[in-house]
Amino acid sequence: MDTRWDELVKNHPDASIFHHSGWLRALTKTYGFRPMVLTSTPDGSRLSNGIPFCEVRSFITGARLISLPFSDHCQPLLNGRENTSELIGWLASECKRRKWHHVELRPLSWAMANDTSISPSQSFWFHTLSLEPSLNHIFQNLHKDSLQRRIRRAEREGLVYEKGCSEQLLDAFYGMLSLTRKRHGLPPQPKRWFHNLISFLRPNVQIRLARKDAVPIAAIFTLLSNDKVIYKYGGSDERFHHFAGMPFLFWKLIEESKAEGAKEIDFGRTDLDNKGLTRFKDQFGTERKQLIYLQCRSDAATASAAGQYLNTARRIISLLPTSVSRPLGVLLYKHIA
Repeated sequence: MDTRWDELVKNHPDASIFHHSGWLRALTKTYGFRPMVLTSTPDGSRLSNGIPFCEVRSFITGARLISLPFSDHCQPLLNGRENTSELIGWLASECKRRKWHHVELRPLSWAMANDTSISPSQSFWFHTLSLEPSLNHIFQNLHKDSLQRRIRRAEREGLVYEKGCSEQLLDAFYGMLSLTRKRHGLPPQPKRWFHNLISFLRPNVQIRLARKDAVPIAAIFTLLSNDKVIYKYGGSDERFHHFAGMPFLFWKLIEESKAEGAKEIDFGRTDLDNKGLTRFKDQFGTERKQLIYLQCRSDAATASAAGQYLNTARRIISLLPTSVSRPLGVLLYKHIA
């Protein structure tokens, strides 16, 4: 990556871990996506703005430009002086010229004005938890039955807690992730994706694991970006859900993040129809808002066909053993991004 991009990310107030060159390198090494940056800055000058993209080419879901694959959000790094209609107009014309099926933006916020070249596509819930209040206040804000009591029970049960990025922790986390993705009818992401994230984003990556009697029962994978902590992936063994491993780990995350000076925990995006996960995140006293992705499309019918393909794949995958669904994930994720 151009070192000017690293400098912009370091200094821009809207930059997150998803803008980090390490995230782009992990995408490239794992999936072969080609990164690029759209900017109005002249060649050779210090970057004053930029929107990162990856070009995704797939014989299943088509060629498209995404900002950025597998990121929950990726705010365009603008300086307020750009003509956004010109930027979107350029993207729309390139979409047609290069025969991309669509160009996708994943902003936390975007003033669309009357621009007809871009339109809303997918929507999600987005949860954040402020760490500004006292730890006691945050705990009292947790749902009393679903979280407070379950966290205390987990502590009484003597769950063993581990944190780090070791190969042993990665193996345990990946086992929990695989079980959870199978329950949801999805294969796990390729294990090398997590290896690459750890390699390129260390020390801003942490795995947290809970064990009961030496058996892994729950794990979460988090990213650190300035004063924000991002919950990105998690998994658990449903046979041990009564030990409250996930609430226990999230409370550990809250305690440690606050102690280390973080101001906010980003709980990530949630599908609008996933009422169970939405309720779980609400119970932490989080602030919830809608996250809306935007697209310039050249063929709306193709996007619909891709969605039907993924729904069919999900039903099939839920019936497969983990030994089959894991290698299937290696093939599938480079197509869905």
